Amino acid sequence: MSMSPTPPAEAGSTPPAPPVPLAALLARPDLGLRLLAGPEDVPLHWVHTSEMADPCPYLLGGELLMTAGVQLTDPAHYVDRVVEAGAAALAFGVTPVWDTVPPELVAACDRHGLPLVEVPPRTPFTAVARALWRLMAEARLHELRRVTEAQQSLAAAAARPAPVPAVLGALASRIGGRAVLFGADGTESAAAGREVPAEAARALRDLAGVLGPRPGGPASASGDGGGLRLAAYALGGGDGLTLGVATERRGPGDHTIAGVAVVLLSLLTAPHRGADVTVRDGALVRLLLGAAPAEVAGALGPGPWTVVHARGGDGTPFAGASLAAALGTPLVDAGAGTGGGAAPDAGGGAAPDAAPAAPGGGPDAPGAARPGTVRLLLPSSAPVTAQQGWNLGASAPVAASELAAGDAQAARALRRAEASRAPLVRHRAGGMAALVDRDEAAAYARTVLAPLTEPLTETLRVWISLHGSWDRTAVATGLHRNTVRQRIARCAALLERDLDDPDVRMELWFALKSR
Repeated sequence: MSMSPTPPAEAGSTPPAPPVPLAALLARPDLGLRLLAGPEDVPLHWVHTSEMADPCPYLLGGELLMTAGVQLTDPAHYVDRVVEAGAAALAFGVTPVWDTVPPELVAACDRHGLPLVEVPPRTPFTAVARALWRLMAEARLHELRRVTEAQQSLAAAAARPAPVPAVLGALASRIGGRAVLFGADGTESAAAGREVPAEAARALRDLAGVLGPRPGGPASASGDGGGLRLAAYALGGGDGLTLGVATERRGPGDHTIAGVAVVLLSLLTAPHRGADVTVRDGALVRLLLGAAPAEVAGALGPGPWTVVHARGGDGTPFAGASLAAALGTPLVDAGAGTGGGAAPDAGGGAAPDAAPAAPGGGPDAPGAARPGTVRLLLPSSAPVTAQQGWNLGASAPVAASELAAGDAQAARALRRAEASRAPLVRHRAGGMAALVDRDEAAAYARTVLAPLTEPLTETLRVWISLHGSWDRTAVATGLHRNTVRQRIARCAALLERDLDDPDVRMELWFALKSR
Protein backbone atom coordinates (compact mmCIF):
# COMPACT_ATOMS: atom_id res chain seq x y z
CA MET A 1 0.00 0.00 0.00
CA SER A 2 1.29 3.48 -0.85
CA MET A 3 0.31 6.20 1.58
CA SER A 4 0.84 9.93 1.95
CA PRO A 5 -0.69 12.72 4.03
CA THR A 6 -3.56 14.34 2.21
CA PRO A 7 -2.61 17.83 0.95
CA PRO A 8 -4.48 20.82 2.34
CA ALA A 9 -8.07 21.25 1.26
CA GLU A 10 -8.77 23.44 -1.71
CA ALA A 11 -8.61 27.15 -1.11
CA GLY A 12 -12.33 27.56 -1.62
CA SER A 13 -15.27 25.65 -0.28
CA THR A 14 -15.85 24.24 -3.76
CA PRO A 15 -13.72 21.81 -5.76
CA PRO A 16 -11.41 23.12 -8.50
CA ALA A 17 -12.33 22.89 -12.17
CA PRO A 18 -11.77 19.27 -13.24
CA PRO A 19 -9.44 18.71 -16.19
CA VAL A 20 -11.00 17.86 -19.54
CA PRO A 21 -9.90 14.72 -21.42
CA LEU A 22 -8.44 15.31 -24.86
CA ALA A 23 -11.05 12.88 -26.20
CA ALA A 24 -13.77 15.41 -25.39
CA LEU A 25 -12.17 17.93 -27.74
CA LEU A 26 -11.61 15.31 -30.44
CA ALA A 27 -15.30 14.42 -30.25
CA ARG A 28 -16.34 17.94 -31.27
CA PRO A 29 -17.30 17.66 -34.98
CA ASP A 30 -17.25 21.45 -35.43
CA LEU A 31 -13.52 21.56 -34.68
CA GLY A 32 -12.46 18.77 -37.03
CA LEU A 33 -9.45 17.79 -34.93
CA ARG A 34 -7.54 14.61 -35.79
CA LEU A 35 -5.27 12.63 -33.43
CA LEU A 36 -1.98 11.70 -35.14
CA ALA A 37 0.03 10.31 -32.22
CA GLY A 38 -0.25 9.45 -28.55
CA PRO A 39 -3.26 8.55 -26.38
CA GLU A 40 -6.54 10.44 -26.39
CA ASP A 41 -7.37 10.11 -22.70
CA VAL A 42 -4.81 12.60 -21.31
CA PRO A 43 -6.27 15.34 -19.08
CA LEU A 44 -6.04 18.96 -20.25
CA HIS A 45 -5.86 21.66 -17.59
CA TRP A 46 -5.62 24.70 -19.85
CA VAL A 47 -4.57 25.83 -23.34
CA HIS A 48 -1.62 27.89 -24.52
CA THR A 49 -0.63 29.18 -27.97
CA SER A 50 3.00 29.90 -28.83
CA GLU A 51 5.05 30.39 -32.00
CA MET A 52 8.36 30.56 -30.16
CA ALA A 53 11.17 28.24 -31.13
CA ASP A 54 11.36 27.13 -27.48
CA PRO A 55 8.11 27.67 -25.53
CA CYS A 56 9.34 25.63 -22.54
CA PRO A 57 10.10 28.63 -20.25
CA TYR A 58 6.48 29.81 -20.59
CA LEU A 59 4.73 26.53 -19.78
CA LEU A 60 3.46 25.45 -16.37
CA GLY A 61 2.52 21.86 -17.27
CA GLY A 62 -0.75 20.20 -18.21
CA GLU A 63 -1.40 22.49 -21.18
CA LEU A 64 -2.65 21.81 -24.68
CA LEU A 65 0.11 23.67 -26.55
CA MET A 66 -1.00 24.97 -29.95
CA THR A 67 1.40 26.09 -32.69
CA ALA A 68 1.51 26.63 -36.45
CA GLY A 69 5.23 25.80 -36.52
CA VAL A 70 6.37 29.28 -37.56
CA GLN A 71 9.84 28.69 -36.07
CA LEU A 72 9.88 24.89 -36.16
CA THR A 73 13.31 23.85 -37.45
CA ASP A 74 14.14 20.80 -35.33
CA PRO A 75 10.93 18.82 -34.55
CA ALA A 76 12.71 16.25 -32.37
CA HIS A 77 14.30 18.90 -30.13
CA TYR A 78 11.06 20.86 -30.03
CA VAL A 79 9.13 17.82 -28.76
CA ASP A 80 11.89 17.04 -26.23
CA ARG A 81 11.45 20.52 -24.74
CA VAL A 82 7.64 20.35 -24.76
CA VAL A 83 7.73 17.02 -22.90
CA GLU A 84 10.31 18.40 -20.45
CA ALA A 85 7.97 21.30 -19.67
CA GLY A 86 5.15 18.88 -18.86
CA ALA A 87 2.69 19.86 -21.59
CA ALA A 88 -0.20 17.42 -21.86
CA ALA A 89 -0.62 17.50 -25.65
CA LEU A 90 0.50 19.34 -28.80
CA ALA A 91 -1.88 20.76 -31.43
CA PHE A 92 -0.41 21.64 -34.83
CA GLY A 93 -2.23 23.94 -37.24
CA VAL A 94 -1.64 23.31 -40.94
CA THR A 95 -1.37 26.24 -43.36
CA PRO A 96 -0.21 28.85 -43.97
CA VAL A 97 3.29 27.77 -42.82
CA TRP A 98 3.01 23.98 -43.34
CA ASP A 99 0.75 22.17 -45.78
CA THR A 100 0.79 19.03 -43.64
CA VAL A 101 2.02 18.05 -40.21
CA PRO A 102 5.77 17.26 -40.53
CA PRO A 103 6.38 13.50 -40.35
CA GLU A 104 9.39 14.14 -38.10
CA LEU A 105 7.08 15.82 -35.59
CA VAL A 106 4.69 12.85 -35.66
CA ALA A 107 7.56 10.42 -35.12
CA ALA A 108 8.97 12.43 -32.21
CA CYS A 109 5.59 12.57 -30.50
CA ASP A 110 5.17 8.82 -31.03
CA ARG A 111 8.51 8.17 -29.32
CA HIS A 112 7.52 10.20 -26.26
CA GLY A 113 3.87 9.16 -26.17
CA LEU A 114 2.90 12.84 -26.48
CA PRO A 115 -0.55 13.29 -28.04
CA LEU A 116 -0.33 15.21 -31.34
CA VAL A 117 -3.49 16.74 -32.80
CA GLU A 118 -3.89 18.13 -36.31
CA VAL A 119 -5.90 21.38 -36.46
CA PRO A 120 -7.46 21.86 -39.92
CA PRO A 121 -7.15 25.21 -41.76
CA ARG A 122 -10.82 26.03 -41.20
CA THR A 123 -10.47 25.89 -37.40
CA PRO A 124 -8.88 28.92 -35.69
CA PHE A 125 -6.89 28.31 -32.53
CA THR A 126 -9.29 30.57 -30.62
CA ALA A 127 -12.12 28.16 -31.44
CA VAL A 128 -10.19 25.28 -29.87
CA ALA A 129 -9.37 27.36 -26.79
CA ARG A 130 -12.98 28.49 -26.42
CA ALA A 131 -14.23 24.92 -26.75
CA LEU A 132 -11.82 23.72 -24.06
CA TRP A 133 -12.79 26.46 -21.61
CA ARG A 134 -16.47 25.73 -22.26
CA LEU A 135 -15.93 22.04 -21.55
CA MET A 136 -14.05 22.93 -18.36
CA ALA A 137 -16.87 25.23 -17.26
CA GLU A 138 -19.41 22.48 -17.88
CA ALA A 139 -17.28 19.97 -15.96
CA ARG A 140 -16.92 22.40 -13.05
CA LEU A 141 -20.65 23.07 -12.99
CA HIS A 142 -21.33 19.34 -12.97
CA GLU A 143 -18.88 18.86 -10.09
CA LEU A 144 -20.39 21.75 -8.12
CA ARG A 145 -23.85 20.25 -8.53
CA ARG A 146 -22.57 16.86 -7.43
CA VAL A 147 -20.95 18.33 -4.32
CA THR A 148 -24.01 20.42 -3.47
CA GLU A 149 -26.35 17.44 -3.83
CA ALA A 150 -23.99 15.32 -1.72
CA GLN A 151 -23.91 17.96 1.03
CA GLN A 152 -27.71 18.09 1.09
CA SER A 153 -27.91 14.30 1.15
CA LEU A 154 -25.44 14.05 4.04
CA ALA A 155 -27.25 16.75 6.02
CA ALA A 156 -30.56 14.95 5.55
CA ALA A 157 -28.98 11.66 6.63
CA ALA A 158 -27.64 13.27 9.81
CA ALA A 159 -31.22 14.14 10.83
CA ARG A 160 -32.47 10.52 10.64
CA PRO A 161 -33.14 8.35 13.71
CA ALA A 162 -29.92 6.33 13.17
CA PRO A 163 -27.71 9.16 11.88
CA VAL A 164 -24.26 7.55 11.86
CA PRO A 165 -25.15 4.59 9.58
CA ALA A 166 -27.27 6.95 7.48
CA VAL A 167 -24.37 9.37 6.95
CA LEU A 168 -22.03 6.50 6.06
CA GLY A 169 -24.60 5.17 3.59
CA ALA A 170 -25.11 8.57 1.98
CA LEU A 171 -21.34 9.08 1.71
CA ALA A 172 -20.76 5.65 0.17
CA SER A 173 -23.52 6.29 -2.34
CA ARG A 174 -22.23 9.71 -3.36
CA ILE A 175 -18.60 8.66 -3.85
CA GLY A 176 -19.50 5.31 -5.39
CA GLY A 177 -17.50 3.18 -2.99
CA ARG A 178 -17.31 2.06 0.63
CA ALA A 179 -17.28 4.13 3.83
CA VAL A 180 -16.08 2.66 7.14
CA LEU A 181 -16.04 4.10 10.65
CA PHE A 182 -13.08 2.69 12.60
CA GLY A 183 -12.80 2.65 16.36
CA ALA A 184 -9.69 3.71 18.24
CA ASP A 185 -8.49 0.07 18.25
CA GLY A 186 -8.88 -0.25 14.46
CA THR A 187 -12.08 -2.33 14.49
CA GLU A 188 -14.99 -1.49 12.22
CA SER A 189 -17.70 0.30 14.19
CA ALA A 190 -19.99 0.74 11.18
CA ALA A 191 -19.73 0.46 7.41
CA ALA A 192 -21.79 1.10 4.29
CA GLY A 193 -21.46 0.63 0.55
CA ARG A 194 -20.29 -2.22 -1.59
CA GLU A 195 -17.80 -4.75 -0.29
CA VAL A 196 -14.15 -4.32 -1.27
CA PRO A 197 -11.43 -6.96 -1.73
CA ALA A 198 -9.75 -8.20 1.43
CA GLU A 199 -6.46 -6.58 0.41
CA ALA A 200 -8.15 -3.19 0.05
CA ALA A 201 -9.95 -3.61 3.40
CA ARG A 202 -6.65 -4.35 5.18
CA ALA A 203 -4.93 -1.43 3.47
CA LEU A 204 -7.76 0.91 4.46
CA ARG A 205 -7.55 -0.24 8.10
CA ASP A 206 -3.77 0.26 8.09
CA LEU A 207 -4.19 3.72 6.57
CA ALA A 208 -6.69 4.69 9.25
CA GLY A 209 -4.27 3.44 11.89
CA VAL A 210 -1.66 6.08 11.05
CA LEU A 211 -4.06 8.86 12.11
CA GLY A 212 -5.05 9.86 15.59
CA PRO A 213 -5.98 12.71 17.89
CA ARG A 214 -2.39 13.79 18.46
CA PRO A 215 -1.95 17.59 18.41
CA GLY A 216 -0.23 18.58 15.21
CA GLY A 217 -0.51 15.07 13.76
CA PRO A 218 -1.98 14.34 10.32
CA ALA A 219 -5.75 14.75 10.16
CA SER A 220 -6.04 12.81 6.90
CA ALA A 221 -4.06 10.52 4.63
CA SER A 222 -4.50 8.95 1.21
CA GLY A 223 -3.10 5.94 -0.58
CA ASP A 224 -3.79 2.96 -2.81
CA GLY A 225 -4.48 -0.67 -2.06
CA GLY A 226 -6.22 -3.60 -3.67
CA GLY A 227 -6.63 -1.63 -6.90
CA LEU A 228 -8.68 1.08 -5.15
CA ARG A 229 -8.09 4.69 -4.11
CA LEU A 230 -8.10 5.01 -0.32
CA ALA A 231 -8.45 7.92 2.08
CA ALA A 232 -8.73 8.20 5.86
CA TYR A 233 -9.86 11.13 8.04
CA ALA A 234 -9.52 11.53 11.81
CA LEU A 235 -12.76 12.58 13.52
CA GLY A 236 -12.90 15.27 16.17
CA GLY A 237 -13.72 14.64 19.79
CA GLY A 238 -10.41 13.14 20.89
CA ASP A 239 -11.63 9.52 21.05
CA GLY A 240 -9.61 8.18 18.12
CA LEU A 241 -12.46 7.47 15.66
CA THR A 242 -11.47 7.47 11.98
CA LEU A 243 -13.43 7.56 8.73
CA GLY A 244 -12.09 5.47 5.85
CA VAL A 245 -13.28 5.56 2.24
CA ALA A 246 -12.39 3.32 -0.70
CA THR A 247 -13.29 4.17 -4.31
CA GLU A 248 -12.29 3.11 -7.79
CA ARG A 249 -11.47 6.69 -8.73
CA ARG A 250 -11.26 10.02 -6.92
CA GLY A 251 -13.00 13.09 -8.31
CA PRO A 252 -12.01 16.70 -7.56
CA GLY A 253 -15.00 17.12 -5.24
CA ASP A 254 -14.65 13.87 -3.30
CA HIS A 255 -12.36 15.43 -0.67
CA THR A 256 -14.94 18.18 -0.09
CA ILE A 257 -17.75 15.65 0.23
CA ALA A 258 -15.73 13.53 2.65
CA GLY A 259 -14.92 16.66 4.66
CA VAL A 260 -18.62 17.35 5.18
CA ALA A 261 -19.12 13.77 6.35
CA VAL A 262 -16.17 14.11 8.76
CA VAL A 263 -17.71 17.19 10.38
CA LEU A 264 -21.13 15.55 10.72
CA LEU A 265 -19.71 12.30 12.09
CA SER A 266 -17.48 14.23 14.50
CA LEU A 267 -20.54 15.97 15.92
CA LEU A 268 -22.66 12.81 15.93
CA THR A 269 -20.04 10.65 17.66
CA ALA A 270 -18.79 13.24 20.15
CA PRO A 271 -18.63 11.60 23.60
CA HIS A 272 -21.33 12.26 26.19
CA ARG A 273 -23.81 13.81 23.82
CA GLY A 274 -27.26 14.88 24.96
CA ALA A 275 -27.15 16.87 28.18
CA ASP A 276 -23.37 17.20 27.99
CA VAL A 277 -23.66 19.07 24.68
CA THR A 278 -25.41 21.84 26.58
CA VAL A 279 -22.65 21.76 29.17
CA ARG A 280 -19.97 22.06 26.48
CA ASP A 281 -21.71 24.87 24.64
CA GLY A 282 -22.27 26.68 27.93
CA ALA A 283 -18.58 26.29 28.72
CA LEU A 284 -17.67 27.95 25.43
CA VAL A 285 -19.99 30.85 26.17
CA ARG A 286 -18.40 31.30 29.60
CA LEU A 287 -14.94 31.21 28.05
CA LEU A 288 -15.85 33.87 25.49
CA LEU A 289 -17.37 35.99 28.25
CA GLY A 290 -14.12 36.07 30.17
CA ALA A 291 -13.79 32.82 32.14
CA ALA A 292 -10.29 31.44 32.58
CA PRO A 293 -9.51 28.53 30.20
CA ALA A 294 -8.76 26.21 33.14
CA GLU A 295 -12.31 26.68 34.43
CA VAL A 296 -13.95 25.38 31.24
CA ALA A 297 -11.35 22.99 29.78
CA GLY A 298 -12.93 19.97 31.44
CA ALA A 299 -16.36 20.68 29.99
CA LEU A 300 -15.08 21.44 26.49
CA GLY A 301 -13.00 18.27 26.19
CA PRO A 302 -9.24 18.00 25.69
CA GLY A 303 -9.23 18.85 22.00
CA PRO A 304 -7.14 19.68 20.10
CA TRP A 305 -9.23 22.54 18.73
CA THR A 306 -8.95 25.11 15.96
CA VAL A 307 -10.06 28.67 16.68
CA VAL A 308 -11.37 30.63 13.69
CA HIS A 309 -11.92 34.39 13.46
CA ALA A 310 -14.06 35.66 10.58
CA ARG A 311 -15.18 39.00 9.20
CA GLY A 312 -17.52 39.64 6.28
CA GLY A 313 -20.77 37.92 5.40
CA ASP A 314 -23.88 39.33 3.80
CA GLY A 315 -24.71 41.88 6.49
CA THR A 316 -27.70 39.97 7.90
CA PRO A 317 -28.10 38.99 11.57
CA PHE A 318 -27.87 35.34 10.47
CA ALA A 319 -24.52 35.58 8.70
CA GLY A 320 -22.53 34.20 11.65
CA ALA A 321 -24.90 31.27 12.10
CA SER A 322 -24.74 30.52 8.37
CA LEU A 323 -20.95 30.54 8.51
CA ALA A 324 -20.98 28.16 11.48
CA ALA A 325 -23.30 25.80 9.58
CA ALA A 326 -21.03 25.91 6.52
CA LEU A 327 -18.00 25.01 8.65
CA GLY A 328 -19.97 22.34 10.49
CA THR A 329 -19.74 23.58 14.09
CA PRO A 330 -22.32 24.71 16.65
CA LEU A 331 -19.63 26.44 18.70
CA VAL A 332 -19.86 30.04 17.52
CA ASP A 333 -19.73 33.47 19.11
CA ALA A 334 -21.48 35.88 16.76
CA GLY A 335 -22.49 38.34 19.47
CA ALA A 336 -20.30 41.05 17.96
CA GLY A 337 -20.56 39.62 14.47
CA THR A 338 -21.93 40.74 11.15
CA GLY A 339 -25.27 42.43 11.21
CA GLY A 340 -25.12 43.23 14.91
CA GLY A 341 -27.30 40.25 15.79
CA ALA A 342 -27.03 38.29 19.01
CA ALA A 343 -25.66 34.76 18.97
CA PRO A 344 -27.86 32.08 20.49
CA ASP A 345 -26.40 30.54 23.63
CA ALA A 346 -26.69 26.94 24.73
CA GLY A 347 -30.07 27.51 26.27
CA GLY A 348 -31.65 29.11 23.21
CA GLY A 349 -31.33 32.66 24.54
CA ALA A 350 -29.07 35.40 23.27
CA ALA A 351 -25.54 36.25 24.28
CA PRO A 352 -24.73 39.92 24.89
CA ASP A 353 -24.36 42.00 21.74
CA ALA A 354 -20.75 42.84 22.51
CA ALA A 355 -19.07 39.94 24.24
CA PRO A 356 -15.73 40.81 25.87
CA ALA A 357 -12.53 39.64 24.29
CA ALA A 358 -10.92 36.39 25.28
CA PRO A 359 -9.08 36.31 28.61
CA GLY A 360 -5.95 38.36 28.63
CA GLY A 361 -6.97 41.85 27.54
CA GLY A 362 -9.47 44.27 26.19
CA PRO A 363 -10.25 45.25 22.60
CA ASP A 364 -6.76 46.64 22.06
CA ALA A 365 -4.89 43.63 23.46
CA PRO A 366 -2.86 41.52 21.02
CA GLY A 367 -5.18 38.98 19.41
CA ALA A 368 -8.34 40.56 20.85
CA ALA A 369 -11.41 40.22 18.66
CA ARG A 370 -12.56 43.44 17.01
CA PRO A 371 -16.20 44.47 16.67
CA GLY A 372 -17.76 42.68 13.73
CA THR A 373 -15.68 39.54 14.23
CA VAL A 374 -17.30 36.10 14.42
CA ARG A 375 -15.38 33.52 16.47
CA LEU A 376 -15.80 29.78 16.02
CA LEU A 377 -14.36 26.64 17.59
CA LEU A 378 -13.85 23.43 15.57
CA PRO A 379 -12.20 20.08 16.24
CA SER A 380 -8.74 20.28 14.69
CA SER A 381 -9.59 17.36 12.38
CA ALA A 382 -12.47 19.33 10.82
CA PRO A 383 -11.42 21.09 7.60
CA VAL A 384 -11.43 24.88 7.64
CA THR A 385 -12.24 26.03 4.12
CA ALA A 386 -12.63 29.49 2.60
CA GLN A 387 -16.19 30.79 2.42
CA GLN A 388 -17.48 33.24 -0.16
CA GLY A 389 -17.77 36.77 1.21
CA TRP A 390 -15.66 36.07 4.32
CA ASN A 391 -12.08 36.60 5.44
CA LEU A 392 -11.03 33.80 7.81
CA GLY A 393 -8.09 33.44 10.17
CA ALA A 394 -7.44 29.98 11.66
CA SER A 395 -5.24 29.08 14.60
CA ALA A 396 -2.93 26.10 14.93
CA PRO A 397 -4.40 23.08 16.79
CA VAL A 398 -4.49 23.89 20.51
CA ALA A 399 -5.58 22.09 23.66
CA ALA A 400 -8.62 23.36 25.56
CA SER A 401 -6.35 24.91 28.17
CA GLU A 402 -4.59 26.92 25.42
CA LEU A 403 -7.67 28.40 23.72
CA ALA A 404 -6.63 31.94 24.66
CA ALA A 405 -3.40 31.47 22.68
CA GLY A 406 -5.38 29.99 19.79
CA ASP A 407 -7.74 32.96 19.94
CA ALA A 408 -4.78 35.33 19.58
CA GLN A 409 -3.35 33.28 16.70
CA ALA A 410 -6.68 33.37 14.85
CA ALA A 411 -6.96 37.14 15.36
CA ARG A 412 -3.50 37.72 13.89
CA ALA A 413 -4.21 35.36 11.00
CA LEU A 414 -7.44 37.25 10.26
CA ARG A 415 -5.55 40.54 10.12
CA ARG A 416 -3.14 39.02 7.58
CA ALA A 417 -6.08 37.69 5.58
CA GLU A 418 -7.69 41.12 5.40
CA ALA A 419 -4.40 42.85 4.61
CA SER A 420 -3.63 40.44 1.76
CA ARG A 421 -7.29 40.12 0.69
CA ALA A 422 -7.00 36.37 1.12
CA PRO A 423 -10.15 34.37 1.91
CA LEU A 424 -8.29 32.17 4.43
CA VAL A 425 -5.00 32.53 6.30
CA ARG A 426 -3.77 29.87 8.72
CA HIS A 427 -1.39 30.43 11.62
CA ARG A 428 1.96 28.89 10.78
CA ALA A 429 4.47 28.13 13.50
CA GLY A 430 7.46 25.91 14.06
CA GLY A 431 7.85 24.27 10.69
CA MET A 432 11.25 23.02 9.53
CA ALA A 433 13.10 24.87 12.30
CA ALA A 434 11.59 22.48 14.83
CA LEU A 435 12.85 19.38 12.98
CA VAL A 436 16.24 18.00 13.89
CA ASP A 437 16.36 14.49 12.49
CA ARG A 438 17.40 14.51 8.82
CA ASP A 439 14.93 11.79 7.78
CA GLU A 440 12.06 13.56 9.51
CA ALA A 441 13.04 16.83 7.85
CA ALA A 442 13.14 15.17 4.43
CA ALA A 443 9.73 13.55 4.96
CA TYR A 444 8.29 16.87 6.07
CA ALA A 445 9.80 18.59 3.02
CA ARG A 446 8.21 16.07 0.68
CA THR A 447 4.82 16.71 2.26
CA VAL A 448 5.13 20.51 2.15
CA LEU A 449 6.35 20.61 -1.45
CA ALA A 450 4.13 17.79 -2.76
CA PRO A 451 1.73 20.10 -4.67
CA LEU A 452 4.59 21.54 -6.78
CA THR A 453 6.05 20.17 -10.00
CA GLU A 454 9.81 20.04 -10.35
CA PRO A 455 10.00 23.19 -12.56
CA LEU A 456 7.90 25.11 -10.02
CA THR A 457 10.00 23.81 -7.11
CA GLU A 458 13.25 24.85 -8.76
CA THR A 459 11.90 28.31 -9.62
CA LEU A 460 10.72 28.75 -6.01
CA ARG A 461 14.14 27.66 -4.68
CA VAL A 462 16.02 30.16 -6.82
CA TRP A 463 13.53 32.95 -6.09
CA ILE A 464 13.79 32.52 -2.30
CA SER A 465 17.58 32.20 -2.47
CA LEU A 466 17.70 35.54 -4.32
CA HIS A 467 15.46 37.23 -1.74
CA GLY A 468 12.44 37.47 -4.03
CA SER A 469 14.17 39.35 -6.86
CA TRP A 470 12.22 38.83 -10.09
CA ASP A 471 15.02 40.04 -12.39
CA ARG A 472 17.83 38.07 -10.75
CA THR A 473 15.67 34.93 -10.69
CA ALA A 474 14.86 35.36 -14.37
CA VAL A 475 18.59 35.59 -15.21
CA ALA A 476 19.50 32.63 -12.99
CA THR A 477 16.78 30.33 -14.39
CA GLY A 478 16.77 31.49 -17.99
CA LEU A 479 13.08 32.31 -17.74
CA HIS A 480 11.24 35.46 -18.74
CA ARG A 481 10.57 37.85 -15.84
CA ASN A 482 6.80 37.48 -16.33
CA THR A 483 7.12 33.70 -16.30
CA VAL A 484 8.92 33.89 -12.96
CA ARG A 485 6.04 35.96 -11.57
CA GLN A 486 3.48 33.49 -12.95
CA ARG A 487 5.30 30.49 -11.49
CA ILE A 488 5.70 32.07 -8.06
CA ALA A 489 2.01 33.01 -8.07
CA ARG A 490 1.21 29.41 -9.03
CA CYS A 491 3.40 28.16 -6.13
CA ALA A 492 1.57 30.42 -3.70
CA ALA A 493 -1.81 29.14 -4.91
CA LEU A 494 -0.83 25.45 -4.78
CA LEU A 495 0.85 25.74 -1.38
CA GLU A 496 -1.87 28.01 0.01
CA ARG A 497 0.85 30.11 1.62
CA ASP A 498 1.57 33.85 1.73
CA LEU A 499 5.01 34.00 0.13
CA ASP A 500 5.45 37.60 1.30
CA ASP A 501 5.46 36.34 4.89
CA PRO A 502 9.10 35.92 6.02
CA ASP A 503 8.14 33.02 8.30
CA VAL A 504 6.63 31.20 5.32
CA ARG A 505 9.72 31.84 3.21
CA MET A 506 11.95 30.50 6.02
CA GLU A 507 9.86 27.34 6.35
CA LEU A 508 9.84 26.74 2.60
CA TRP A 509 13.59 27.37 2.41
CA PHE A 510 14.21 24.70 5.05
CA ALA A 511 11.93 22.36 3.10
CA LEU A 512 13.76 23.06 -0.16
CA LYS A 513 17.14 22.50 1.50
CA SER A 514 15.98 19.26 3.16
CA ARG A 515 14.64 17.51 0.05
